[in-house]
Formats: sequence, C-alpha cells, structure tokens
Amino acid sequence: MKIGIIADDFTGATDIASFLVENGLSVIQFNGVPKADQVVDTDAVVISLKSRSTPKEEAVADSLAALKWLKSDECQQVYFKYCSTFDSTKEGNIGPVTDALLDALDSKMTIISPALPVNGRTVYKGYLFVLDQILADSPMKNHPLNPMTDSSLLRLMAMQAKGKVGLITSDELDKGSEFVKARLQTLEDEGVNYVVMDALTEAHLLTQGEAVKEMPLVTGGSGLAIGLARAHRGENLSSALAKEKGYPVAGKAVIFSGSCSAMTNQQVAHYQTQAPSFAIDVAAIIEEPSRVNYVQDIVQWIEQTSEQTDFAPLITATSNAAKLAEIQQQFGAEKASLAVEETFRLLTLALKEKDITRFIIAGGETSGVVTQALGVESFYIGPTISPGVPWVKGVEKAISLALKSGNFGDVDFFMRAQKEFPV
Repeated sequence: MKIGIIADDFTGATDIASFLVENGLSVIQFNGVPKADQVVDTDAVVISLKSRSTPKEEAVADSLAALKWLKSDECQQVYFKYCSTFDSTKEGNIGPVTDALLDALDSKMTIISPALPVNGRTVYKGYLFVLDQILADSPMKNHPLNPMTDSSLLRLMAMQAKGKVGLITSDELDKGSEFVKARLQTLEDEGVNYVVMDALTEAHLLTQGEAVKEMPLVTGGSGLAIGLARAHRGENLSSALAKEKGYPVAGKAVIFSGSCSAMTNQQVAHYQTQAPSFAIDVAAIIEEPSRVNYVQDIVQWIEQTSEQTDFAPLITATSNAAKLAEIQQQFGAEKASLAVEETFRLLTLALKEKDITRFIIAGGETSGVVTQALGVESFYIGPTISPGVPWVKGVEKAISLALKSGNFGDVDFFMRAQKEFPV
C-alpha cells in the first residue's frame, strides 16, 4: 500500500479517493476502520471516519485506531485528509489529530495543504481563499458546526496544535521540488512541526507531491492527492478498472440534501424547478414520536412520486443562512441537527426495503448517516461527476452512492448525476 488516507468525514473520503483514481492509483474505501483480517490489494486505502465534528478526544482515538490498522498493513505513507476549507474550531479537531498522528509515527514534522485550485480553494502567504474571497469572508463564516472566522492557516494551527508553525510560499514552490525539499529540511532543523503550503495552481500541488512523497505523515485536502498520486504511481498504473467497478448500478434513485452550504442551496433551488422535492419541516421532526410518523409520510410520497417521474425525488433539509439561524434559535443548533440526521437515517432504513439502489447525497454528516444506515462498509470508486465527487458502488452490496461535500459540484449537479451516467 503506497498511501493510507485517514479522512475526517464521508464525503471528504470519496472526494480524495476520486482524485487518487483519476491520477493513476487503484483505491478501495472503507467506512470506519477495517477489520483486523481485512485483505486489500490496492495502491491506496481510504478510511472514512466521522471525526470532523466529534469531540476532539473521540476524533483522536478514532484516527489512531485507523493508523494502527494502516501500520499493520505496512502502509508507506499516511495522509490525514480534512476539508479544503479547513473546517475546524480553535480547539480542533485538525490540530489535535495531527499531533497524535505525528507522535504515533515518531515524526517531528508534517505539512498543512488544504488547497484545491480546481474547486477554487487556494492558499497564498498562508491565507486560505474560497474563489475570490478570503475564507473568513466566504459563506464558510456561517457554517453551522465549524464557522470559519479566521483565514490564516498559521494562526489556526497555532491555536489548536501544540507545536511550531512555518510556511512555504508560492514563490518558493515555483523553484521546484528539490528546492522545497531543502526548505522543508531547514524548517525541520529550526524546530517547525507544521509547514503550511501555499498553492495557487495544480502545478504547485505536483511540486508538493514530489517534495513530500517520502514524508511519513502528510495532511491536507484532496488537492494534495493529485501530486502524491502522480509522484507514487508507476508507468503502467491505470484508473480504468476501478472506474468500471464503481459505475452506478441500475435502479431507482433518491436525493437527500442535508447541507446548508451556499452551493447546495443553489443546487436544491435549481433542481426544484425540474423535479419533485419534499422540504423537511424541522418542527415536525424535532420530537421522536412525530418524527417516526413524518418519515412514513415521506416514504409514501417517494413511492408515489417515483412512479410519476423519471427523475429522482429530492428530500431536503437545506436552508439559507437566515432560515438556518431562525431554526437554530428556535430549537437549538445541536438538537435541530440531530433531528435532521435521525430523519435521514430512518428514511434510509425504510428505503432499504424498497427498490431504491442509487442514493445522491449532499452534505458530509448526511452522507455518513446514510452510508452507515445502508450497511455499506467498503466500496469501489467509479466515474467522477464533478471534481471530488465520484459515483461509488458497494463492494458487497449492489448499491451506488454519490456523496457530495456541501460546496462541491455545479448548480446542475443533481440532474447531471442522473443524466450523464444512464443505467
């Protein structure tokens, strides 16, 4: 195994898996830590956790469990994957998990590289940008779980980790991988533990990948996977077989949208003009007894609607920033979020007994809930719908999933996921 990835959420895991496949490495993805006797024969393994928003102690424990399994399979390089918008509070979880992995690997230094230029995430002078906005001015400032109010990756790491932070700028990356290797050694000699990496273009990611391919631990978003995959791959590696195995199965589809990101709001609004949708009423699901009956009503609506249209019915809990604030003020942020997650879990369990075989999911938390409810423990990575969002197919179950991070994909994503991959 060339690379073992520990991803802090489900959509982030499929995100990086798709970039590894697209750039020549064969990949299998597991939901949670694989069993001790699990055998794999791929170039890379992605272990998806739900550690982005859990208490930091839990996030650290889960990440160390994943690392233990990877080390038992003689993994050459460990990659801690987090969101390209560095979703994390001043307490963690990115810093504490990074520290724990460094300690467990007996390493002193790693890199911080969340950039994904193809999706508009760039880093300049250590500051993270979303398209043409600095992170703290982007819609991420209103994230319901991890609001991002600081754009400096150096400050964010200094607040939540225990070591020293350094920087390699885009100008230094322009000098090539050998220069960057030397610069990394100098920073390590100076006692730096986390090196923030600028990246404005894919060429910068390729330079990073070549420079750090022998580093025991790297951390970043999915963009770094482009550089590392190309640095690790052999001349004859191909993604064709992995894509074929992951092609979506035949059958009816359904769309669940739990993300409240700006892009998902646009995607939901656009899809509602073309296909049937059901907007979840948080007041109706906030208490368990009424939630169960409400889910039964949604299932009946899905069955009736599926007979009347060729396009997947959409069930959405997506709200804009103003509506989300109103819901959180009325019911409490955590209680409302848990009620929505439980609703999607119950819906998934009910639909397992029906003939739904394709699930298109928007939002990391929602994706995790649905995947776990379906009992899909591992899957093949298939063709890419949008950068970072592939179709995936269960290894042991004939179920296909498109797991989309909130801000990924274009406005027409939900429709294209169906039209461009006919079954």
